[in-house]
Amino acid sequence: MSKKEFTALLIFISIFSCRPQNSNKREVLVGGPCEGCEAIYEYGDMRLSSTDTLPDFKTTEPKLKITGTVYQNDGKTPASNVILYVHQTNRKGIYPTKGNEIGWARRHGYIRGWIKTAGDGKYTFYTFRPASYPNRSEPEHIHLTVKEPDKNEYYVDSFVFEDDPLLSKSTRAKLDNRAGSGIISPVFQNGILVAERDIILGLNIPDYE
Repeated sequence: MSKKEFTALLIFISIFSCRPQNSNKREVLVGGPCEGCEAIYEYGDMRLSSTDTLPDFKTTEPKLKITGTVYQNDGKTPASNVILYVHQTNRKGIYPTKGNEIGWARRHGYIRGWIKTAGDGKYTFYTFRPASYPNRSEPEHIHLTVKEPDKNEYYVDSFVFEDDPLLSKSTRAKLDNRAGSGIISPVFQNGILVAERDIILGLNIPDYE
């Protein structure tokens, strides 16, 4: 076996072993194709909580806090044990790497984080406002993937910014509002941008029951 093949095998084993195993429940496949969504399992031995701080938060401006509540499909009942995976660009609009990444980190970069909701469904993560891609092909955004206990991972609408000039009327019309609108309006509070977004599981997600 070549070194490249051995490395690929290790990545596969790592991702598979991180997938929650539950012999009493059958996962329902929802959400359609989702390239890179399996990165949600790459948290390794991290102990997940309802709050996370992404790399470079302390050294990058403008700092940003995003918080909200994850609800079940009824839009009222808080959802517990839901994993959220976020990743984003830096202030140059690229997904930075350090050179030793494996798995999806090679494409998503190191500015990423994982959150797991408790009984109240609340989540919070600290980061900084990303930049749009260098070619300005898309508005500034933070990718978001979710994993419910009894369903497969699926992507929902990215966090985007109300005041972003690239978030044009035509771009807004193309948003799918998966799990609800991803448009946030940060306001300065105590020297940091703060934004809120609630997430409704299954809302506008294909094949969701």
